[in-house]
Amino acid sequence: MRSKFGVVLFALLAGGFVAAQGSAAAGCAAFSGTADGFDKPTAVSRAQAAVADAIAEYKASKRLGAVSVSAMRRQPQPYWRDGVSPELFYKPDIVTSRAYTICWSGVVSPYVCTSGAKACW
Repeated sequence: MRSKFGVVLFALLAGGFVAAQGSAAAGCAAFSGTADGFDKPTAVSRAQAAVADAIAEYKASKRLGAVSVSAMRRQPQPYWRDGVSPELFYKPDIVTSRAYTICWSGVVSPYVCTSGAKACW
């Protein structure tokens, strides 16, 4: 009985070690990019490009192969203030399969946007 318990315990430990090794190679990370513009389409496209660039840089630095990217809402990252009050946000949010973008009225620029995404490998 005792030897069966030892074999089962060893199998569980070995299985846990293999699972931990496999999960160390896989993971996800959240990214965001903020940009401004004189109109909403410009600010949105710049913010989406910024988040795509951040993912590409991370992917290259970690030498990752294929990653799947999905939209993820992130907190605004204003340039000139600590936060953004609710009445400053432009609606609706722009959500694509690869980025979730929120925009607000900036201090210097009429439009500031933060795009968020999650990349998994």
